[in-house]
Amino acid sequence: MSVIKINAITVPEDSGDELGKRFAARHGSMNGTPGFQGYELLQPTDDRNTWLVITRWDSEEDFENWRNSQHFAKSHGDDDGKPKKPPVGMSSELWSYTVSTTG
Repeated sequence: MSVIKINAITVPEDSGDELGKRFAARHGSMNGTPGFQGYELLQPTDDRNTWLVITRWDSEEDFENWRNSQHFAKSHGDDDGKPKKPPVGMSSELWSYTVSTTG
């Protein structure tokens, strides 16, 4: 079964659109990453200010390999030689799951 990683990102009220734009700008950048199955960015539809990034992986090892890669560093504002944009999120928390059943 798939390994699921959920990054719960808390953003200021006026910054959600910027978070969405940054993810849209990177669309397809994960294609070809070993073990990566896909991702979704979930925008809150109520008064919450926590967005969820849900990624699916073949294994925990695949996720950790990506997390320790140059690709991860570049996509998260490190080691790309460009001026750094300030983070959109005020905080984030990583949640880990496996798929128990499917319908």
